[in-house]
Amino acid sequence: MRVVVAEDGVLLRTGLVHLLADAGIETVAAVGDGPAALAAVAEHRPDLVVMDVRMPPTFTDEGLRAALALRRGRSRLPVLVLSQYVEESYAADLLADGAGGVGYLLKERVADVTQFVDAVRRVAAGGTAVDPEVIAQLMARGRRNRVQDLTPRESEVLGLMAQGLSNAAVADRLVVSAAAVEKHVGNIFAKLGLPTDPSEHRRVRAVLAWLGR
Repeated sequence: MRVVVAEDGVLLRTGLVHLLADAGIETVAAVGDGPAALAAVAEHRPDLVVMDVRMPPTFTDEGLRAALALRRGRSRLPVLVLSQYVEESYAADLLADGAGGVGYLLKERVADVTQFVDAVRRVAAGGTAVDPEVIAQLMARGRRNRVQDLTPRESEVLGLMAQGLSNAAVADRLVVSAAAVEKHVGNIFAKLGLPTDPSEHRRVRAVLAWLGR
């Protein structure tokens, strides 16, 4: 796997490069701002971009805007965004195109190397990874929208899906059978009105509904 790292903090940027290298993942460019990230992507055509949300010159949402630019068009380049704080709208904006290959994690998750590398590989493979803290805050605020008809167990399953867990991983986390999880997922899709459609990523659309989009 070939990755571009975009992070303005020199120490964290260097740490990410070394962490990825230890996992057998090649960093083809490590840059400190959004425009440099876009240029690096054009030059190296990586499999994934790891992008900080707040970067120079204003340290507001330059990284997010660069990430969204990379998601436009046909390429839909996989992007894993890192943020210092929970900013729910950013996660929703990244997921809004209804496609996979996108993640939003708090920077503190990098300290859990196994979890971070798993998120990198999952997003690069077309999956999703939404930080558990974002999910917890949304649940605390009761932003359920169309998911209000889900049972408590179905809501729990959908919350784990939002983190990017597969059915098998959800089954392990809840200590239930894979068949039970498949049944819950099917019920979730049905209640959210998400019929089978090979052109759409139903898991991502379910997460969007959960986020209240």
